[in-house]
Amino acid sequence: MKIFGSFKESAAELRNLRNVIVTGLLIAVSMTVEAFTINLGFAKINFAFLAIAAIGMLYGPAVALFAGGICDVLGYLVAPDGAFFPLYTLIGMAQGLIYGLIAYRKLTERTDSKYFFKVTLRVCIARLIDVLLINLVCNTAANFHYGFLSDRTVGAAIAARVLKNVAELPFDLVLITLLMPAVLAAYEQTFGKRRTAA
Repeated sequence: MKIFGSFKESAAELRNLRNVIVTGLLIAVSMTVEAFTINLGFAKINFAFLAIAAIGMLYGPAVALFAGGICDVLGYLVAPDGAFFPLYTLIGMAQGLIYGLIAYRKLTERTDSKYFFKVTLRVCIARLIDVLLINLVCNTAANFHYGFLSDRTVGAAIAARVLKNVAELPFDLVLITLLMPAVLAAYEQTFGKRRTAA
């Protein structure tokens, strides 16, 4: 029931033109960061997830779900690399959903002095789930499904992905800890206190 309520509140965010514009700007940020992706073959290193995390944190699961899908489709249109694979779009949507479900909390009239810490912690937890579920399981399965990995290479690819994600995760968490409170503060400074912690 709480999840349904979160989706309903998140969908309502789209009625506000300002929210749609901010979401669009964050999608543009994600696309810009994506352009600097380092492709290692078995895995990609980039920090585009930060923009999706911010969308999920500010506007919830419904908005972040669609934003994740839009980012994948736009990423393909801007820099097509072979055929379009719809499964990756669904994975992008799932990534947005994770951040939206875990990090979204209304910002109105917050009175909790630890609000920024709690929201940042939620985004860190979402990132851990994102790494485990999306990066290690879903993307590896999609690569195998589309034939990018063979039975003989899947074990090596998983091991390489685990090493890459374990090495990258501390940097991800530091960036989250530095950037998410700044995003919240800038949002409140610009638009006023419009959302409360649940």
